[in-house]
Amino acid sequence: MTNEFNNRQRLPQWMKMEMPKGKNYSKVKNLVEKHKLHTICKSGNCPNIGDCWNRGTATFMILGDICTRQCKFCAVKSGQPLQPDFEEPEKIAESIKIMGLKHCVITSVSRDDLDDQGAKIWACTIREIKRINPETKIEALIPDFRGNTELIQQIIDTKPEVISHNIETVERLSTNYRRSLDVIKYISCSHNITKSGIMLGLGETHHEILQTMDDLLRAGCKVITIGQYLAATVKHMPVAEYIKPEKFMEYRLIGLEKGFKFVESSPLVRSSYRAEQHTNA
Repeated sequence: MTNEFNNRQRLPQWMKMEMPKGKNYSKVKNLVEKHKLHTICKSGNCPNIGDCWNRGTATFMILGDICTRQCKFCAVKSGQPLQPDFEEPEKIAESIKIMGLKHCVITSVSRDDLDDQGAKIWACTIREIKRINPETKIEALIPDFRGNTELIQQIIDTKPEVISHNIETVERLSTNYRRSLDVIKYISCSHNITKSGIMLGLGETHHEILQTMDDLLRAGCKVITIGQYLAATVKHMPVAEYIKPEKFMEYRLIGLEKGFKFVESSPLVRSSYRAEQHTNA
């Protein structure tokens, strides 16, 4: 089975990436390991980890690294999570100070096991970062909180510069597409910049991609990221197609023409890629 997966995962040349390196990268890596912090950069196998960490941007994953859901295209572990660490907000805020980060992205696993799905720790984390690092810009990349607007409002009230929620893929291939659109629409009614991301290569059509862009724009989304889907293991949804770089560029131009303020679109783009630029949307 391993050989079958490796054969299926043989990547085209444009998907090959350099090993992460650099002085700032090493500094961030050492601090993440020392303070036992979870980052989606590592848990999600992000190909841009070296680029982002060297630019002084990192994506922290709060509420543990085990998700209560089993999304067929997600690289994050699923199962029964540990109890939340109520000292986590301060740990992350202090680590951001030590790292000297100019911009941070906070995300989390879904915590359907908790009554508030983790909203309290979410809000505490953002407030603590702002208290200790008043100059640091924050993007909150939130789960859907099962569409509970009271919980989403707790995040909005902390006033991160950007609130993001990934719609992930087109409606035909998603089980929570309409709920995600409702979440994005609710966020866009606040004063926050609203952002979302989709993956290509799952079997979607050109028309479905354009329809997803239109749906996001109608929901008030201002920033979109578009990247290539990669299967984490043989148990995950297989890659249907490796989209060529020129097609990603075409979608970038289409998105800008349609009205998005920022469109990050290339095979290696992930939702937090160049996130520090999106505070100007």
